[in-house]
Amino acid sequence: MHHVVLERWSRGSSFLHARDARVKVLVLLAYLVALTTTTPMTAAAGTCYAALVAAAIVAARLPLAGLALRAATVLPFAGAFALFSLLAGDESRALSLVSKSYLSAAAVLILAGTTPLPKLVRGLESMGVPRFLTLVIHFLYRYLFVVSEQAQHMRMAALARGGGLRLAHAAGAAATLFGRSYARAEGIHGAMLARGFVGRMELLAEARLGAADVLFLLGGAGLATVLRLAMGTLI
Repeated sequence: MHHVVLERWSRGSSFLHARDARVKVLVLLAYLVALTTTTPMTAAAGTCYAALVAAAIVAARLPLAGLALRAATVLPFAGAFALFSLLAGDESRALSLVSKSYLSAAAVLILAGTTPLPKLVRGLESMGVPRFLTLVIHFLYRYLFVVSEQAQHMRMAALARGGGLRLAHAAGAAATLFGRSYARAEGIHGAMLARGFVGRMELLAEARLGAADVLFLLGGAGLATVLRLAMGTLI
Protein backbone atom coordinates (compact mmCIF):
# COMPACT_ATOMS: atom_id res chain seq x y z
CA MET A 1 0.00 0.00 0.00
CA HIS A 2 1.43 3.38 -1.05
CA HIS A 3 0.11 5.20 2.02
CA VAL A 4 1.81 2.70 4.35
CA VAL A 5 5.15 3.24 2.61
CA LEU A 6 4.76 7.03 2.69
CA GLU A 7 3.94 6.88 6.39
CA ARG A 8 7.17 4.97 7.03
CA TRP A 9 9.20 7.35 4.87
CA SER A 10 7.80 10.41 6.63
CA ARG A 11 9.15 9.18 9.97
CA GLY A 12 12.73 9.28 8.72
CA SER A 13 15.50 11.70 9.56
CA SER A 14 17.11 14.05 7.05
CA PHE A 15 17.56 17.71 6.21
CA LEU A 16 14.17 17.82 4.46
CA HIS A 17 12.41 15.90 7.23
CA ALA A 18 13.50 18.57 9.70
CA ARG A 19 12.11 21.47 7.67
CA ASP A 20 8.81 23.15 8.52
CA ALA A 21 5.82 21.78 6.59
CA ARG A 22 4.73 25.25 5.47
CA VAL A 23 8.13 25.96 3.96
CA LYS A 24 8.12 22.67 2.07
CA VAL A 25 4.63 23.37 0.70
CA LEU A 26 5.71 26.81 -0.55
CA VAL A 27 8.84 25.43 -2.19
CA LEU A 28 6.76 22.69 -3.81
CA LEU A 29 4.31 25.27 -5.17
CA ALA A 30 7.18 27.34 -6.58
CA TYR A 31 8.60 24.24 -8.28
CA LEU A 32 5.23 23.19 -9.72
CA VAL A 33 4.51 26.68 -11.06
CA ALA A 34 7.94 26.86 -12.67
CA LEU A 35 7.56 23.37 -14.15
CA THR A 36 4.05 23.77 -15.53
CA THR A 37 4.72 27.17 -17.12
CA THR A 38 7.88 26.08 -18.91
CA THR A 39 7.01 25.93 -22.63
CA PRO A 40 8.28 24.30 -24.68
CA MET A 41 9.52 21.52 -22.41
CA THR A 42 12.88 20.86 -24.01
CA ALA A 43 15.26 18.05 -23.12
CA ALA A 44 17.52 20.56 -21.34
CA ALA A 45 14.62 21.90 -19.27
CA GLY A 46 13.43 18.41 -18.39
CA THR A 47 16.93 17.43 -17.33
CA CYS A 48 17.27 20.48 -15.07
CA TYR A 49 13.91 19.93 -13.37
CA ALA A 50 14.65 16.23 -12.96
CA ALA A 51 18.00 17.14 -11.39
CA LEU A 52 16.21 19.25 -8.79
CA VAL A 53 13.93 16.33 -7.94
CA ALA A 54 16.90 13.95 -7.73
CA ALA A 55 18.76 16.35 -5.44
CA ALA A 56 15.71 16.56 -3.16
CA ILE A 57 15.46 12.75 -3.03
CA VAL A 58 19.11 12.50 -2.04
CA ALA A 59 18.71 15.23 0.60
CA ALA A 60 15.65 13.44 1.98
CA ARG A 61 17.39 10.03 1.99
CA LEU A 62 14.43 8.46 0.24
CA PRO A 63 14.81 5.33 -1.92
CA LEU A 64 15.22 6.54 -5.49
CA ALA A 65 13.86 3.39 -7.13
CA GLY A 66 10.84 3.16 -4.83
CA LEU A 67 9.87 6.79 -5.30
CA ALA A 68 10.42 6.66 -9.06
CA LEU A 69 8.19 3.59 -9.32
CA ARG A 70 5.38 5.16 -7.30
CA ALA A 71 5.55 8.39 -9.28
CA ALA A 72 4.92 6.31 -12.40
CA THR A 73 1.34 5.66 -11.27
CA VAL A 74 0.34 8.94 -12.98
CA LEU A 75 1.68 7.83 -16.34
CA PRO A 76 -1.44 5.93 -17.49
CA PHE A 77 -3.57 9.03 -16.93
CA ALA A 78 -1.04 11.43 -18.45
CA GLY A 79 -0.42 9.00 -21.29
CA ALA A 80 -4.10 8.99 -22.22
CA PHE A 81 -4.06 12.77 -22.76
CA ALA A 82 -0.65 12.63 -24.41
CA LEU A 83 -2.01 10.09 -26.90
CA PHE A 84 -4.53 12.61 -28.23
CA SER A 85 -1.76 15.18 -28.73
CA LEU A 86 0.36 12.54 -30.43
CA LEU A 87 -2.48 11.59 -32.79
CA ALA A 88 -2.93 15.28 -33.58
CA GLY A 89 0.70 15.43 -34.65
CA ASP A 90 1.96 17.45 -31.67
CA GLU A 91 4.76 15.25 -30.38
CA SER A 92 6.37 17.96 -28.26
CA ARG A 93 3.13 18.56 -26.37
CA ALA A 94 2.68 14.85 -25.78
CA LEU A 95 6.17 14.50 -24.32
CA SER A 96 5.63 17.63 -22.25
CA LEU A 97 2.45 16.23 -20.70
CA VAL A 98 4.11 12.99 -19.72
CA SER A 99 7.32 14.52 -18.36
CA LYS A 100 5.59 17.31 -16.43
CA SER A 101 3.07 14.90 -14.89
CA TYR A 102 5.80 12.51 -13.80
CA LEU A 103 8.05 15.18 -12.31
CA SER A 104 5.09 16.81 -10.53
CA ALA A 105 4.08 13.47 -9.00
CA ALA A 106 7.66 12.85 -7.86
CA ALA A 107 7.83 16.29 -6.22
CA VAL A 108 4.55 15.74 -4.39
CA LEU A 109 5.75 12.33 -3.19
CA ILE A 110 8.88 13.94 -1.77
CA LEU A 111 6.72 16.29 0.27
CA ALA A 112 4.49 13.45 1.49
CA GLY A 113 7.50 11.23 2.16
CA THR A 114 9.27 13.80 4.34
CA THR A 115 6.31 15.26 6.27
CA PRO A 116 4.11 13.30 8.70
CA LEU A 117 0.46 13.90 7.88
CA PRO A 118 -0.46 15.69 11.16
CA LYS A 119 2.30 18.25 10.58
CA LEU A 120 1.34 18.67 6.93
CA VAL A 121 -2.32 19.19 7.80
CA ARG A 122 -1.48 21.69 10.53
CA GLY A 123 0.82 23.53 8.14
CA LEU A 124 -1.95 23.77 5.54
CA GLU A 125 -4.36 25.07 8.19
CA SER A 126 -1.93 27.79 9.23
CA MET A 127 -1.63 28.81 5.57
CA GLY A 128 -5.35 29.45 5.32
CA VAL A 129 -6.67 26.16 3.94
CA PRO A 130 -10.21 25.57 5.34
CA ARG A 131 -10.19 23.28 8.35
CA PHE A 132 -13.04 21.23 6.92
CA LEU A 133 -10.92 20.36 3.90
CA THR A 134 -7.85 19.48 5.95
CA LEU A 135 -9.99 17.35 8.26
CA VAL A 136 -11.38 15.43 5.29
CA ILE A 137 -7.84 14.85 4.02
CA HIS A 138 -6.71 13.63 7.42
CA PHE A 139 -9.61 11.22 7.90
CA LEU A 140 -9.43 9.93 4.34
CA TYR A 141 -5.74 9.16 4.75
CA ARG A 142 -6.13 7.56 8.15
CA TYR A 143 -9.08 5.38 7.20
CA LEU A 144 -7.10 3.96 4.30
CA PHE A 145 -5.17 2.10 7.00
CA VAL A 146 -8.45 0.75 8.40
CA VAL A 147 -9.55 -0.54 4.99
CA SER A 148 -6.15 -2.07 4.19
CA GLU A 149 -5.99 -3.76 7.61
CA GLN A 150 -9.43 -5.31 7.16
CA ALA A 151 -8.50 -6.45 3.66
CA GLN A 152 -5.38 -8.15 5.01
CA HIS A 153 -7.42 -9.91 7.71
CA MET A 154 -9.90 -11.18 5.11
CA ARG A 155 -7.08 -12.42 2.89
CA MET A 156 -5.41 -14.27 5.75
CA ALA A 157 -8.72 -15.83 6.78
CA ALA A 158 -9.38 -17.00 3.21
CA LEU A 159 -5.90 -18.49 2.91
CA ALA A 160 -6.27 -20.22 6.28
CA ARG A 161 -9.39 -21.95 4.93
CA GLY A 162 -7.47 -23.19 1.92
CA GLY A 163 -9.03 -20.79 -0.52
CA GLY A 164 -8.57 -17.31 -1.82
CA LEU A 165 -10.42 -14.23 -2.95
CA ARG A 166 -11.52 -15.32 -6.43
CA LEU A 167 -12.98 -12.97 -9.01
CA ALA A 168 -16.35 -14.69 -8.75
CA HIS A 169 -16.52 -13.77 -5.06
CA ALA A 170 -15.20 -10.22 -5.52
CA ALA A 171 -18.59 -8.52 -5.06
CA GLY A 172 -19.31 -10.33 -1.82
CA ALA A 173 -15.79 -9.75 -0.53
CA ALA A 174 -16.05 -6.02 -1.33
CA ALA A 175 -19.38 -5.77 0.52
CA THR A 176 -17.93 -7.59 3.53
CA LEU A 177 -14.85 -5.40 3.49
CA PHE A 178 -17.00 -2.26 3.40
CA GLY A 179 -19.16 -3.47 6.30
CA ARG A 180 -16.21 -4.41 8.48
CA SER A 181 -14.33 -1.21 7.69
CA TYR A 182 -17.39 0.90 8.45
CA ALA A 183 -17.91 -0.82 11.81
CA ARG A 184 -14.24 -0.42 12.67
CA ALA A 185 -14.33 3.25 11.66
CA GLU A 186 -17.34 3.84 13.90
CA GLY A 187 -15.45 2.34 16.81
CA ILE A 188 -12.38 4.49 16.11
CA HIS A 189 -14.52 7.63 15.90
CA GLY A 190 -16.19 6.78 19.20
CA ALA A 191 -12.78 6.31 20.82
CA MET A 192 -11.65 9.69 19.48
CA LEU A 193 -14.71 11.42 20.90
CA ALA A 194 -14.11 9.73 24.25
CA ARG A 195 -10.58 11.19 24.26
CA GLY A 196 -11.86 14.73 23.69
CA PHE A 197 -11.71 15.09 19.91
CA VAL A 198 -13.38 18.38 18.94
CA GLY A 199 -12.74 18.51 15.20
CA ARG A 200 -9.01 19.20 15.19
CA MET A 201 -5.95 16.97 15.33
CA GLU A 202 -3.68 18.31 18.05
CA LEU A 203 0.11 18.16 17.96
CA LEU A 204 2.36 17.72 20.96
CA ALA A 205 4.33 20.82 19.90
CA GLU A 206 3.60 23.58 17.42
CA ALA A 207 6.10 24.06 14.59
CA ARG A 208 8.23 27.19 14.57
CA LEU A 209 10.17 28.64 11.68
CA GLY A 210 13.91 28.63 12.13
CA ALA A 211 16.78 30.15 10.23
CA ALA A 212 17.33 26.91 8.30
CA ASP A 213 13.67 26.92 7.22
CA VAL A 214 13.89 30.48 5.91
CA LEU A 215 17.11 29.74 4.04
CA PHE A 216 15.58 26.62 2.53
CA LEU A 217 12.52 28.59 1.41
CA LEU A 218 14.62 31.32 -0.19
CA GLY A 219 17.00 28.84 -1.77
CA GLY A 220 14.40 26.36 -3.03
CA ALA A 221 11.90 28.89 -4.36
CA GLY A 222 14.68 31.08 -5.73
CA LEU A 223 16.32 28.18 -7.55
CA ALA A 224 13.01 27.17 -9.15
CA THR A 225 12.36 30.76 -10.20
CA VAL A 226 15.83 31.24 -11.68
CA LEU A 227 15.52 27.97 -13.57
CA ARG A 228 12.13 28.99 -14.93
CA LEU A 229 13.38 32.39 -16.11
CA ALA A 230 16.36 30.73 -17.73
CA MET A 231 14.12 28.39 -19.73
CA GLY A 232 12.19 31.09 -21.56
CA THR A 233 9.23 33.41 -21.23
CA LEU A 234 5.92 32.67 -19.52
CA ILE A 235 2.96 31.43 -21.53
